[in-house]
Amino acid sequence: MKKLLLMLMSVAALSLGGCASNDKYVQWETEAPEQFPTLTAIGYAPLKTQPAKDQSHKVLMAMQASKIAAYRELAEQVYGQQIDANSQMSDWLLNSETVSANVSGMIKGAKVIKSYPAGDMYVTELELDYAQVWELYQQANRPRKIKEVTYF
Repeated sequence: MKKLLLMLMSVAALSLGGCASNDKYVQWETEAPEQFPTLTAIGYAPLKTQPAKDQSHKVLMAMQASKIAAYRELAEQVYGQQIDANSQMSDWLLNSETVSANVSGMIKGAKVIKSYPAGDMYVTELELDYAQVWELYQQANRPRKIKEVTYF
């Protein structure tokens, strides 16, 4: 029985090994999508609550905070948002409930369209053009498809 099993395994290995030949030439080509979306995001930050003494520092901090908030919104649109929730009950009564949200991702190629104060808030508007993202991706990782295979 062991000899038969060993013989079947060796025949299978030889037959599979015969399929992995290098006597072909594969020609690849990159293919762009038909259309690219443009995403927009707006971030807000309050001026009054920034932890600085001088008004100019408060404005600079609010500018940065609103930019980070806009980038977070873009990341939510591109990668989605992970929601974790936990509820505890006893005696058929809800004792506690917690909900947390997490966003993780890298945004490349976004442009600041506008950054301006609006009342007691600072606002930053970002735009992410996927045509530019695709070109950045092409420079780093050229995704390809098979154009033609020639066997010898």
